[in-house]
Amino acid sequence: MVRERGLSVRLKLTLSYAGFLMLAGVLMLASVWFFLLKDLPDVKAGIGGLQVRKELALHFASGAAVVMACLLVFGLLGGWLLAGRVLAPLSRLTDATHRAAKGTLSHRIRLPGPQDEFRDLADAFDSMLGQLEAHVAEQRRFAANASHELRTPLAVSKSLLDVARADPRRDTGELIDRLSAVNTRAIDLTEALLLLSRAERRTFTREDVDLSLVAEEAVETLLPLAEKSGVTLETRGGITHASGSQPLLLQLATNLVHNAIVHNLPGPGTVWISTGIRPGSAVLTIENTGEALAPELVATLTEPFQRGTERIRGDHPGVGLGLAIVQSITRAHDGTLTLTPRPSGGLRVTVELPAADV
Repeated sequence: MVRERGLSVRLKLTLSYAGFLMLAGVLMLASVWFFLLKDLPDVKAGIGGLQVRKELALHFASGAAVVMACLLVFGLLGGWLLAGRVLAPLSRLTDATHRAAKGTLSHRIRLPGPQDEFRDLADAFDSMLGQLEAHVAEQRRFAANASHELRTPLAVSKSLLDVARADPRRDTGELIDRLSAVNTRAIDLTEALLLLSRAERRTFTREDVDLSLVAEEAVETLLPLAEKSGVTLETRGGITHASGSQPLLLQLATNLVHNAIVHNLPGPGTVWISTGIRPGSAVLTIENTGEALAPELVATLTEPFQRGTERIRGDHPGVGLGLAIVQSITRAHDGTLTLTPRPSGGLRVTVELPAADV
C-alpha cells in the first residue's frame, strides 16, 4: 500500500512537548497577571491611576513575550533531544525489521536497559527472529532431505529400466517386482509428505475424539504386523475425550504403534498403549521394549527422515517421517509430544492434547 509521507514521530513528539510547554507558560503567566492585579494597592481613579496600570501592563507584556520566546526555543530543542532519546530503541527495531525483510534472520536486537515497553517489544522481536530462523533452517533441511529421499526411488527405477533396455532377454517378472516395490515406496513417501503438510496447515475441524477408541483402531490395524514380528500389544485406559481431528489423531496413534512395533526387540517384544485424563488434557502414552537409546539420539527422532538405529524391520522400512508427522499433528492440536528412553530399553512416547468440553 502506497501512503503519503507524513510528519515523523520524532517531530510530532517535539511539537507536542513544545506545545504543552507553551500552554503551561501561558497558564502560568495568566495566573501571575491575575494575582498581580489582585494584590495591587487600590489606585484612585484618574489619569494617574490609568497611567500606572498601563505602564505595568506594558512591562508585564514585554517580560511575558521574552519568557514565552525562551519557552518556545527550549521546548523545541529539548523536545527534539528528548524525543530522539526516547525513540532510539525504535530505530534499532526498525533497522532489525528491514534486515529481516531482506532475509537476514541471524541478527538480534538485544536491547540494553531496564525492562520497559521497548525492551519487551525488542525481546519479543528477538524471540520471533529465533523461531523464524529455526523454522527456515528446518524447512531447508526438510526440503533437502525430501529431495534426496524422492530422488532415490527415481534413480533406482531409472537404473532398472536401463538394465532392462540393455538386456531385452532379462526376466521381466523380477524387474516388475522390483519396480513395484520402488514405486510403492515413492507413493508412501509422497503421501507422508502430503499428510505432514496438511497437519502443519491446520486445515481440519475440531471435534470430540475418544483417544481410547482411536488407540484400539490403530491396534486392530497393526495387529497382523505385530503378530508377524513377535510383538505383543497391550492396551489399557478408559474413555479419554480429546479435542481434535479424528483422522489425524488416528494417523498419530497408528504411526506411534507402528514405530513401537518395528523398533522393538528382534525376539519377543511388547508394546503398551494407554490413555488417561489429566487436568485440562487428554493423554496417550505408548511404550515399547527395545534396545537402550541414548538421550541425544531420542532428541533427534522427531526430525524428518531420522530413523534412529538399524532396528527397523526389513519388510517395513518406513519412510523416516513417522515421528515427524506425529509431532506436526501434535503441534497442530496445540499439544505436547514427549519422548523418553526407558531405563530397561525402548522408548516411551507421551502425547498430551487439549481435553474436549464434555
